[in-house]
Amino acid sequence: MAKNVIEVRNLTKVFDKTIKAVDHINFEVEQGEIFGFLGPNGAGKTTTISMLATILKPTEGNATICGHDIIKEPDTVRRCIGIVFQDPSLDDRLTGRENLDFHARLYRIQRDLRKKRITEVLELVNLTEQADRLVETYSGGMKRRLEIARGLMHYPHVLFLDEPTIGLDPQSRRAIWSHIERLNKEEDITIMLSTHYMEEADHLCARIAIIDHGQIVACNNPMALKDELGGDIILLRPVNGTLMEHLLGPFQGLEWIRKISPTDGIFNLVVDQGEKRIPQVLAIAKNAGVEIASVGLNKPTLDDVFLHFTGRRIREERGDRASMFKTMMRARNRRR
Repeated sequence: MAKNVIEVRNLTKVFDKTIKAVDHINFEVEQGEIFGFLGPNGAGKTTTISMLATILKPTEGNATICGHDIIKEPDTVRRCIGIVFQDPSLDDRLTGRENLDFHARLYRIQRDLRKKRITEVLELVNLTEQADRLVETYSGGMKRRLEIARGLMHYPHVLFLDEPTIGLDPQSRRAIWSHIERLNKEEDITIMLSTHYMEEADHLCARIAIIDHGQIVACNNPMALKDELGGDIILLRPVNGTLMEHLLGPFQGLEWIRKISPTDGIFNLVVDQGEKRIPQVLAIAKNAGVEIASVGLNKPTLDDVFLHFTGRRIREERGDRASMFKTMMRARNRRR
């Protein structure tokens, strides 16, 4: 039976007494697992990782990393984790090698071991040839790879990746995926990956927790989450979006329609035998006097899973509530 490396119990974070960024969440991460933390910007992903990494203190609840309490044993926890932050944190005026060396010195890694480890992690992320270039000359993808290498310098047991591919082009994003899979296998590192990219979570993660508004609404492997939808997805777009409500009545009560989710001018119908049901759906719309502009049929995806559990598509926001609070406090302090 696999050992739990991360155990989270009723973890909660409230800012300014009113902003509940994380709301009594519970989950476990097994040793050697790539565990996905999926949710929109603003859901509480970064706040959760910040608490697990001992950067923020929980308001309620607790968690353990490698058996160590994040509140009572923060120094021990920090020694067994690595973290790649969402925001860039490299020194552009140093070379890649110098960035790694500086980080290793902070962890008091001895000189000989430091050189050996720098060589290892540079090779792991394919940056050996670029190691002595200034970081300011690196592409976005190269910088993210260097940040991953830096997070590995002190031989962590757990690596937190907070939106590791945000802002990257598709080619660079897939390159990062390959490096994440490689270090998981070759370094035997447990990885907790926070993302709002559905494809990323589906490709990399053995299990996924979906968080929205600070609460975990589902947790399972990607296939099981898709199976929970129990059917195919028919997407129906009326010519006139205001007439969508005319279809609710006719669709409700039909035993072969398992779920109805009208959103963004589209009806999402979870049905049995989608190919067979499309003519029936179009006939119902015609009888209701609703002209259909387009109809599509999809097999369930994680985006559909998110819609199923939250009632909407994953959304882009300016940042999570913790980030918004910190921005507000910085602005307030500057005015003083």
